Amino acid sequence: MELSVYFFSANDRYDFGERYRFILDVARFIDARGFAAIWTPERHFQEFGGSFPNPAVLSAALAVATENIDIRAGSVVLPHHHPVRVVEEWSLVDQLSGGRAGVCVATGWHQGDFVFYPDRYETRREDTLGHIDTLRGLWRGESVAFPGPGGRDLEVRTFPRPRQPELPLWLVHTSNPRTWLDAGRRGLNILTLLTSWEKLEENVAAYRAARAEAGHDPAAGVVTVGMHTYVGSDDEDVWELVRSPVKQYLSSFMSQQRQDDKVSGTSRGTDTAEQDKLAELMAEDYYSRRSLLGSVDKCAATVDRLGAAGVDEVACLVDFGLPFPTVLDALPALDELRRRCSATTVRDVRPTLPGPGPRAASGGRDVSWYYDRG
Repeated sequence: MELSVYFFSANDRYDFGERYRFILDVARFIDARGFAAIWTPERHFQEFGGSFPNPAVLSAALAVATENIDIRAGSVVLPHHHPVRVVEEWSLVDQLSGGRAGVCVATGWHQGDFVFYPDRYETRREDTLGHIDTLRGLWRGESVAFPGPGGRDLEVRTFPRPRQPELPLWLVHTSNPRTWLDAGRRGLNILTLLTSWEKLEENVAAYRAARAEAGHDPAAGVVTVGMHTYVGSDDEDVWELVRSPVKQYLSSFMSQQRQDDKVSGTSRGTDTAEQDKLAELMAEDYYSRRSLLGSVDKCAATVDRLGAAGVDEVACLVDFGLPFPTVLDALPALDELRRRCSATTVRDVRPTLPGPGPRAASGGRDVSWYYDRG
């Protein structure tokens, strides 16, 4: 099992300059200690994730600040971009990093983001999947025809040329199970969050089968799962530390979804009071069942179970609201977890996870239904 670090911040007390310095500090630490990669997303026009309008720009800085880790977009919302620009930008990142670039593509889902290309909102999924081969061809150095002035096609070959002969590509999954099949058939890796252990196992199996049916090596695809992460010395102490920021992070996420619902004219049926209670239940659920929050032993058991489910990599989401110095001070414990997991052979039987934690107000209830409503 490999561990990488993922950034996707909510709004907090820090200014943007401090946040970018923090990201560079984390990158330098994990670069020297055998982590797999660093991920930065694309978000627009909102505080939740608003530090990341263009992952290629930040990745260029990360490329020259590191030597070993892969530099990945997590993700590029493909309908917001011309595929030529994506390949140009990430070829430059690939050159600056010495061949360490990787891109996760997403379809986009927030209507307010589609100010760039409003006409692509309804066809965003088809637009994304339809450009996978285009990205690959341009990356390999092929000439591709695009509509030009006067109705004439123009042949385009991009520069600079990248270092890697093939572009490592992921497809992001949120709630649509078809995404696993689409990724498998196209030979893509996949990036997802854990909403249900049972669904994860089913989806990974379907993904591997789809790869095999399409003629791809079923074992070669990388399944990456993002998880809120803070590793400490004691489960009780970690829970006291992370409870409030995790709840606030989830509440920010739900507030964004409510705003998105207003734009789209739909409703999830939760008012402010219900949202607060739901955020509390979800924070409990995250801590007890679906995160790397806790001691090394607790988190290692979760990683073992992920491995048994067919997961290849955990993307550790570390910027969910804790003070930056607190996160930096805990990185050695995260590295201890990485060393333990990289030295452990995944067992054939599912490991037993620790109990639901010291204050499981959710009663072990699965609240993943909230994510599957949209």
